[in-house]
Amino acid sequence: MPFRPRHRQLEYVVALAETGHFGAAAKRCHVSQPTLSVQVALLEEQLGTPLFDRTRGRVIPTAIGERVIASARSILQALDDIVATAATGADNLGGLIRLGVAPTFGPYFLPHLLPVLHRRYPGLQIYIREERPSVIEREVTAGNLDCGLGPQPLSASVLTFRRLCREAIYLGVGKDHRLADGGSVEIGQLKGERLLTLGRGHQLFESARALAAASGAQVREDYEGTSLDALRQMVIMGMGLSLFPELYARSEFRVQDHIALLTVEGWPATRDMGFFWRAGNNRAAHFDQLARESEGTCRELGLEPG
Repeated sequence: MPFRPRHRQLEYVVALAETGHFGAAAKRCHVSQPTLSVQVALLEEQLGTPLFDRTRGRVIPTAIGERVIASARSILQALDDIVATAATGADNLGGLIRLGVAPTFGPYFLPHLLPVLHRRYPGLQIYIREERPSVIEREVTAGNLDCGLGPQPLSASVLTFRRLCREAIYLGVGKDHRLADGGSVEIGQLKGERLLTLGRGHQLFESARALAAASGAQVREDYEGTSLDALRQMVIMGMGLSLFPELYARSEFRVQDHIALLTVEGWPATRDMGFFWRAGNNRAAHFDQLARESEGTCRELGLEPG
């Protein structure tokens, strides 16, 4: 490898050029004069050319020394820029986070969180991609996304999960349905009912299948919804019942929707929501801090803390 000056040697020659005196340059660099003198002489020897003319009471750069000193200043400025960039990133959770969000949670949570993050980390940019949780898990594992926000992933050994909250899941029925007036329903009362659900890859799909298996209800996979809004409209039309997560229900349901939200007795109707990232990711501290910042939003929304 060819010889390369050390950054301290570059600092010494720049200080010497600007002060014109070994003692003053040494004082600026917080070293002894002999140390600075030896390092400058060593650099000249390693480069094979004198950088300074030593005259009585004054040190003056040579012609080649002027060019070397100009380059040294540029290199030191570039090093300062690297430190400043890193500091900015540290102060802004890395500067950029590619975040995958579950469409059944992210759109109803992020509008409350993002203004807080923007105030606290003005240099932070968040690239948001809505996807099914199964796709987010795959993309985070592959490194195409930095972090995910959604239900607890299945790949526990590959992904680190930081729970934010435990969200209730309600059963939505039309207001004219036989079960609509009770506020809750026994799991056995759902036998034979038609359950509408989102497509595969959503945790709510698996939850609907689990509820059907426990209750004797039937999952209508021929009428899978593409979104929670679509499911809500189908429930209003009397096409079946469906599951709706707490935050979505509080954000989107209105009295005029003609839907009753019920709790299911004897069935664990909750889901754990949080951030997850690839295990061993060297930005884990950024994502963990992102989760901590999000806890206040959970409290403000009245969600059960993680």
